[in-house]
Amino acid sequence: MHGTDTPSPWIVRFSHLVPAGGSVLDVACGRGRHMRWFAGRGHPVLGVDRDAEALAGLQGVGETLQADLEGGPWPLAGRRFDAVVVTNYLWRPRLPPILAAVAPGGVLLYETFAQGNETVGKPSRPDFLLAHGELLQACAGLRVVAYEDGFLEEPPRFVQRIAAVREEPGPQPARYFL
Repeated sequence: MHGTDTPSPWIVRFSHLVPAGGSVLDVACGRGRHMRWFAGRGHPVLGVDRDAEALAGLQGVGETLQADLEGGPWPLAGRRFDAVVVTNYLWRPRLPPILAAVAPGGVLLYETFAQGNETVGKPSRPDFLLAHGELLQACAGLRVVAYEDGFLEEPPRFVQRIAAVREEPGPQPARYFL
């Protein structure tokens, strides 16, 4: 639920894919609903957002970094995380560094608005709406565990969402259950 403290059901559903005690990056974290979710489960968390006021409310939850993700360089160059979480945020030039931030064995949990959303509300600008299959294509180098592209009733919105793992080299155990 965007604008609430309730974590996304998609993130909750696939949070078991994050290795125990693994580090979590929450991109465009806002008030930190997903930071709180993962910190409450024993994960060290880092939230990045440009809103200093929102970040101030996250003292004691985890590490925060104030950064303009769209107006400057990627602030986490070279850093890797066991999970990267992105919800309700799209800035296409940041897709490659976001994907690169997923460590081997780590997971990407991404959910944002898709084309069609302009018919039911905001965002409505094409810059902020994924084209059909765009998120799936962006994650071509990862093992996709789950992907959805469609309409959700409450609140009414069109979304794409993915849970994808960057596999480590070598044989992998079948740990990616739904």
